[in-house]
Amino acid sequence: MAEKTTFGVLVGNRRFFPDHLVEGGRREILQRLTAAGLGAVALGPEDTPFGSVENLAEAKRCAALFREHADEIDGILVTLANFGDERAVAETIRRAGLDVPVLVHAFPDEPAKMALGSRRDGFCGKMSVCNNLVQYGAKFSLTGEHTVVPGSDDFAADLEWFGAVCRVVRGLRSARLGAIGARVAPFKTVRFSEKILEAYGISVEVIDLGDILGRAGRLDDDTQDVQDRLAEVREYVSLEGVPDDALLKMAKLNLIIDEWLAENEVDAFAFQCWTAIEEYLGIVPCAVLSMFSNKLIPAACEVDITGAVGMYAMQLASGKPSAILDWNNNYGDDPNKCVLFHCSNVAKDVFADVRMTAQDILASTVGPQNAWGALQGRISPSPFTYARVSTDDLSGTVAAYLGEGEITGDPLDTFGGYGVVRVPNLQVLLRYICENGFEHHVAVNKAQVADALYEAMDNYLEWDVYYHQ
Repeated sequence: MAEKTTFGVLVGNRRFFPDHLVEGGRREILQRLTAAGLGAVALGPEDTPFGSVENLAEAKRCAALFREHADEIDGILVTLANFGDERAVAETIRRAGLDVPVLVHAFPDEPAKMALGSRRDGFCGKMSVCNNLVQYGAKFSLTGEHTVVPGSDDFAADLEWFGAVCRVVRGLRSARLGAIGARVAPFKTVRFSEKILEAYGISVEVIDLGDILGRAGRLDDDTQDVQDRLAEVREYVSLEGVPDDALLKMAKLNLIIDEWLAENEVDAFAFQCWTAIEEYLGIVPCAVLSMFSNKLIPAACEVDITGAVGMYAMQLASGKPSAILDWNNNYGDDPNKCVLFHCSNVAKDVFADVRMTAQDILASTVGPQNAWGALQGRISPSPFTYARVSTDDLSGTVAAYLGEGEITGDPLDTFGGYGVVRVPNLQVLLRYICENGFEHHVAVNKAQVADALYEAMDNYLEWDVYYHQ
């Protein structure tokens, strides 16, 4: 990720338990965060006893520290090396007012160390902390095991998961999406509500496709910026047979889009990909969109803005590029397999092999000379996460579904960007998609981050989410 994920660390304490457990526990937690490449903002022993929080005064001091570092704190880690003081934990989180995810962790006891001088009782204290957080109306997350050793693989997985949750929440609460052009006329399926997205912190910046095409048309072929972009296009994928004039148009389009994205601080965007651009510029934009997705600026086709939201969410969680595809075909008679396909703008890193071609579907109507720029190849086998985000205009909410599956190596002879996938209980998922009016597009990412997406979207963003398992 471009920026380090940072946690505010709240060390709970109850002082009639042994001091050395809190002192050592704080040190162990901070060392674990450093080893995991995570940042930490925490009280030190010069601020409060052992850098812990037990009473109201210490809670106020910790909350002030968290507020001071609000711009860098992505989430709060509450750790209990002993029972902890549940009131102080809840007061700290309320007074900090950061509205970020909170993970509650407790150290385990050892059967051989249950005497008064060595027992922790974090097992019990965690329940009291959670009880108070519920009373205070604070949202929080839990480690996979009720108590867990910080040095364990289980806790490493907890930190990875929680970091992803924090990045998704922070990213989506302030996301800026770009809509380039109008929705393609036949696709009422990708209609959405800007106002509903705005209510959840997601802004949409728009620009007419004519403005983009006009700006590209005014660029001089020989300027250094255009030639630099042309070099990037030529180096991106195999180009056998692609005309030079088409590559130059792609370079200019890439440059103009990039300038507009920077001007408007856009995180992800969706593009009007047919048929005006083919008829008036003479290329398909697929490869250009792929290049943006590959450098972690998700680019959806067919002005599918909520599809781009799903792409961006998974990228925030995984740090890997996402793709937008169609739930497109059955795969023989296997009820748990199907074909994912697009024509395509799939990011290069998602493919097993890829080359640039003319877009066969559009070539039949706009002519092959106006359809260069599609990417063709097979998506490489991998576990993957899928997600679809949509605005539910009747209820005024954001709805989503998500889950995980496997991109297989099953044989398939077709064009575009494609792969065979296996999703457990796929027929149940397909029925859910149809009955609830979701789009045929789905965002995919070659990482397993469904748990993090669900926690972020359902618990913290309060979207209406179906987790298919």
